[in-house]
Parts: sequence; structure tokens; C-alpha cells
Amino acid sequence: MSQRRITRRGALGAAATGAGAAALPASAAARGRKHRRRSLSADVVVVGAGLAGLTTARVLRARGHSVYVLEARNRVGGRTWTKKVRGVPVDFGGQWIGPGQTRLAALAKAVGVPTFKTYNTGLNVYQRLGTLKTYSGAIPPASPAAIGDIATALAKLDQMAGEVPLATPWTAPRAREWDGQTLETWKLANMTTDEGRLLLDLGIEAVFAGEPRDVSLLHVLFYIHSAGSFENLINTEGGAQESRFVGGSQTVSKRVAAKLGHRVLLDTPVRRIVQGRRGVTVESDRAVVHARYCVVTAPPALAARIQYDPILPAARDQLTQRMPMGSVLKVHALYDRPFWRDDGRTGQATSDTGPVKVTYDNSPPNGNTGVLIGFIEGEEARRWGPRPLAQRRAAVIAQFAKWFGPAAGHPRAYVEQNWMEEEWSRGCYGAWAPPGVLLDYGAALRKPVGRIHWAGTETATQWCGYMDGAVRSGERVAAEVGRLL
Repeated sequence: MSQRRITRRGALGAAATGAGAAALPASAAARGRKHRRRSLSADVVVVGAGLAGLTTARVLRARGHSVYVLEARNRVGGRTWTKKVRGVPVDFGGQWIGPGQTRLAALAKAVGVPTFKTYNTGLNVYQRLGTLKTYSGAIPPASPAAIGDIATALAKLDQMAGEVPLATPWTAPRAREWDGQTLETWKLANMTTDEGRLLLDLGIEAVFAGEPRDVSLLHVLFYIHSAGSFENLINTEGGAQESRFVGGSQTVSKRVAAKLGHRVLLDTPVRRIVQGRRGVTVESDRAVVHARYCVVTAPPALAARIQYDPILPAARDQLTQRMPMGSVLKVHALYDRPFWRDDGRTGQATSDTGPVKVTYDNSPPNGNTGVLIGFIEGEEARRWGPRPLAQRRAAVIAQFAKWFGPAAGHPRAYVEQNWMEEEWSRGCYGAWAPPGVLLDYGAALRKPVGRIHWAGTETATQWCGYMDGAVRSGERVAAEVGRLL
């Protein structure tokens, strides 16, 4: 979260978008609105106005091609979403940028969105078996045996990850072995201490918003290689959680969309995509767009909710049935000031018990308001998500007070985002592959289906699952389609 520390993937995540799909392919409401729908035409129609879709449109427009972007939500940004709470910009979705995320950095610079460092000065909090300890640096004060155990495990994972081809992980020499097991299976066979296993669990939960038992070992190895190392995924300083965007991450999408202007249509969920010999027709509630090519940027599970005519090839459809979204709630507590800094704390905590297991200082750059964020992920999210907000709030605030003192028990505001309940995401930070999926269906992830091409952070070969991966996927698919125009 670091999203770890992860990522959240950023939440987190990620980032690219989920715009396109409706729960039903052609609802009665959609049919009833048919006579009022606009008829439009373009070289390319893009489904989803997250970072992937907006980047696709931006690049194609710069090359002189006409394009429309259809977004189901009433906003752009996809799984990045910044809202003001008590006047403070708060990122409800993906938010971090780290070293090596060069394409996201270039895009942010191009549209004039600066970054600032995540607050990382002082001591972190580590809780295990009810005992609190503070520490500095990236290594928790675990037992020497656990530290050796996790260090050895991460070195092994990094080494194996280097053997996984980024474009075709299913062709790795040991792909069948690695995709035939979960990370949980590997962990139990290769780690010997409960505390070392806990530390690995926390990292995996933070990256995938899932449990080690959920995710294919091959997929984890690909993810590690796509980021350069496991530590790049989970670290703050030098890692994926190193910096944030001034004004919030959604500002990048808003500025890209502003330059595209009327070419971005909001509140426009795509229901059906029809291909013909000479083009493609994309049908939504508000518009029908006739184009030469279509780019779908929704994650696989949401892309599956669109009706396709002709139907998708079996391999692509089976893939979409097998890549679930992660389970996460992102929670924020706002205070008059970041008081934990006075006590020499970073605002970062790691815990073996939930609902929140990872926190960060998410205060604005001027520090005039204190913001703590926490992540409820994986099994904890599935357990706590259905409970009443008041119960969840009480449990989270009690944890914050335990870690950062009595003042943390009295926030002036508490807000949260349950990404599992968000209609056009149904989870975060991104989609992941259980065992067997990459081996049998991975080749369908980016392979075009006729005039339909696929983007989104899940299709990225570098920084897959992150905002940078979303941008890279948009650049890749724009070049792919551009060669055909």
C-alpha cells in the first residue's frame, strides 16, 4: 500500500477505467431511449475515460485521427477519483507515482500536474499479536528468523520473476509449474516462520487486494518483473508509493479530457459492439458511434458485460470469466492537523489484524490538514464491506487511536470508498489471474478481435495494475490501431 504499501494500486491502483459495461447488454431502458440517441462517426471509438482510454484518444488525436471516448460514469478518471472533503483534495482511488513510472510522469508533466513526496519522516508502527513496536526504515522489527525468512523469500521471488517474459509470461520455462499453484502454496513450501509469512501476506494483500491463496504464482512473478522487484511494489521511498499528485491524481485525467473536449461523452455506458467488414458500431444509451476501430479499456470482467456481435472467440470470453477484481475499501480520517508528526511518526502502520492492516499519511502538501488513510483489503474487505458504515468507522478509528494516540480517535471527518460496490469498477485495484489462467488464456489478453482492440492497466507489460501501466497500455494500443488507419 504504499499501497503496499501498495499500490493501490494505489488503490491501488490503477488505473484505467472501467467504463463500458452494463449489467445487461441491452436493457429495456436503453431500447426505450434508442430514438433519442445521437449518431456519430469517427476513425476510432474508445470505451472508457480512465487513464488508458484518455491516453489512447490523446495520442490518436495528436496523429490527426478522429476519436470519441464513451464513459459510463459521470466523470473521467476511472479508478482514479479525487473529491474534496472539508476543502481538502482526497484521493478515493489510485494515487501514487514512483520511480520508473516514466510514462505517467511524462503525461502529468505534459498537462501541468506536479507531484510531491509522500510523508515518510520518522517512525513507523508495527503491530503483531497485540504488541506495538515502532521502527524506522523499510524493515519491520520482526524476529531475526522472520527477517531472514522474508528476505530469502523475496530474493527467490525476484530471481524467478526475472525468468518470466513480460509480453508472454505463459511461455516462461517453468510456466506450467508456476501457474499450477497459488502464491499460498509456494509460501507454505518455501517459508518457515509464521511472522515471515505474515509479512509476505501483507505485501500481497496490499498489491492485489486479494489473498495469497487467490493468485497464481506465475501472475505474481509477472507482476514483480513488470515493476522491477517486489520491493518496488511495496516500498515508499524508492518504491511505487514514493510521491503523490498535487490536487489529486484525477487531475491528470481531467486535464487530458479537457483538451479532448466534446469528444469525451459521460454518462454513456456501452451496451453493444457490432462488427462488420468495413467498421464497427458501438451502441450506448446516449449515442451510436460508427468507427473503423474500437478500443475497449475496461478490465476483463467488466468488458465481458458488453454484448458483442459476432460473439467473442471462446478464449477471450473464457479469459474474462476468470480474472476477478480485487476487494478493497479505502478509508480516510481527517484531522485539524497531522499531529502524529509531532510525535515523530510517519503515519504508516502495518498490522496483523484488521479491518485495516496498512495506513499512510495522506495529508496535503502544505500539511494544514491531517489525513490518515487505511486500506481494508482481500478477506477483510469481503468480511467488513457488508457491515454497517457506523460499525466499520468505529473499528477503523479505534485502530487509528491505538496506533497514533487518543487524538486519532476524534477525526473531524471520516469518508470511505467501497470499490466492490462501485458499479463501473466492481473492485480494485485491478484484475488478477488465479492458477491456470495465464497458461491457457493469457494470449487472449491483448490479441485484437477483428476491429476490437484491448487496453487498460491489466494489459500492460510494465507496471501492470498501476496508473503508469494504464498510460502505457493506451500508448501501445494507439500505436497498434494507428498503423491500421
